[in-house]
Amino acid sequence: MRQHRTLSRLFGSLLLVLAAGVSSVSAAPADTGPAPAASPRPLGEIVPAPVSVKPGGPAYALTAGTRIRVDGRSREARRIGEYLADVLRPSTGYALPVTERAGHDGIRLELGSRDTALGAEGYRLKSSRGSVTITARAPAGLFHGVQTLRQLLPAAVEEDSPQSGPWEIAGGTLTDSPRYAYRSAMLDVSRHFFSVTEVKRYIDQLALYKFNKLHLHLSDDQGWRIAIDSWPRLAEYGGSTEVGGGPGGHYTKSDYKEILRYAASRHLEVVPEIDLPGHTNAALASYAELNCDGVAPPLYTGTSVGFSSLCVPKAVTYDFVDDVIRELAALTPGRYLHIGGDEAHSTSHEDYVAFMEKAQAAVGRYGKTVVGWHQLTGAVPVKGAVAQYWGYDRTGAAERQQVADAAKNGTKLVLSPADRTYLDMKYTKDTKLGLAWAGYVEVQRSYDWNPAAYLEGVPEEAVLGVEAPIWTETLTDSADIEQMAFPRLPGVAELGWSPAATHDWDTYKVRLAAQGPRLSALGIDFYRSPQVPWRTE
Repeated sequence: MRQHRTLSRLFGSLLLVLAAGVSSVSAAPADTGPAPAASPRPLGEIVPAPVSVKPGGPAYALTAGTRIRVDGRSREARRIGEYLADVLRPSTGYALPVTERAGHDGIRLELGSRDTALGAEGYRLKSSRGSVTITARAPAGLFHGVQTLRQLLPAAVEEDSPQSGPWEIAGGTLTDSPRYAYRSAMLDVSRHFFSVTEVKRYIDQLALYKFNKLHLHLSDDQGWRIAIDSWPRLAEYGGSTEVGGGPGGHYTKSDYKEILRYAASRHLEVVPEIDLPGHTNAALASYAELNCDGVAPPLYTGTSVGFSSLCVPKAVTYDFVDDVIRELAALTPGRYLHIGGDEAHSTSHEDYVAFMEKAQAAVGRYGKTVVGWHQLTGAVPVKGAVAQYWGYDRTGAAERQQVADAAKNGTKLVLSPADRTYLDMKYTKDTKLGLAWAGYVEVQRSYDWNPAAYLEGVPEEAVLGVEAPIWTETLTDSADIEQMAFPRLPGVAELGWSPAATHDWDTYKVRLAAQGPRLSALGIDFYRSPQVPWRTE
């Protein structure tokens, strides 16, 4: 895979697609006189699909004289303007100065819209001959609008060396805001460890598709990945290996803060997970006193699940849980803290209920909102808790009903069905990476479901959003992650962002096909699914 740009860079419905006028883009040299006839990318040809598109009027063209104009009263607007300039400069070769001087030309980033329908993450983009203007009520909306602007430009804009233009954005107005408030992707750094640089790379990819959460699975049987001062052997010893016996690794608190900072700069909130009371062999191996028999097991480098458990009756267990949650909560500015709770097969039901009650209390004590895998609904979710559903089509009716009952009683749900959104599931029997315990998950299957109607008996308002987890038993580097995440990740992003009315596979696959050259320009070696009519530019 070729050298990628530095990390600082990086309709839906048939009616909307037809209105946008889907067409291919052809390139012509920039600033060398009149260009051959070329059509800018249709205004609606983006992923996720926008709420509304009104195409019309002349296109806007970036030139060597283009300025990025920002509101001088907003530090965030300035930062977003600099981010956009960093994205566009390498490929266009233009200076693109960011200025606080008012003007009616160039790329204009404006905060303070009074349109309440835009909410905290929505935006409006207007493109005409003299300018392209993005307006939003809040910085997150402005940032999401910049991602749309990127996608409206030719895919070559993502390259890290000068490319030919023209750099045009079709004329018209695009208005957009998200369907769900919680749009997440999970990265498992426990089965295999991923460096800060690799995590930042994934963050940049999530930002392009308007995700707003990064769930980090920080502990499991194979490795403990976050430094805890009060229990230092967790990271030093428990983090010293990984699946297959590699060197593992862990994040210092400084490392973790850098991930948080970088995610925040891309308007993603980090949701850390410490999986409890099962999936805890790394912790049990680090501290013998956490085991009921007082004997520490060896470190584990396999891929089995369900064999480990904290010792629920011991008082020291809750000292451990309190210390870990206290330190992690103090580091994490976001509102959520994930405590796992899945596959606790070595914990009795009675012990599980007792443990989860105390673990949830610790999360609340340190000012965070509980998130747990949907097995949490087999205990007693605290008020405000979020359950993450990871079942699939073969999940039993009783388990689904348990989740539905909890939702009716006020528990919010994040949906990540394993046979739809688990990005580590093989595409087909011939896929070299990944697993297949939930079945094969091709691109259409991953996209073609409705979160609002997925679980029978769940009130629509109980669905907080969606998540695309990627487990890493078989994945060891960014290239592996990208081969499994793309092109399914953009589809999950669309399920979380776009209006239900835009949901249509036949039109989505056309917009997804247009993403192929962009992914290639970003250095992403994606799976060329035969279900998608991939395009070249």
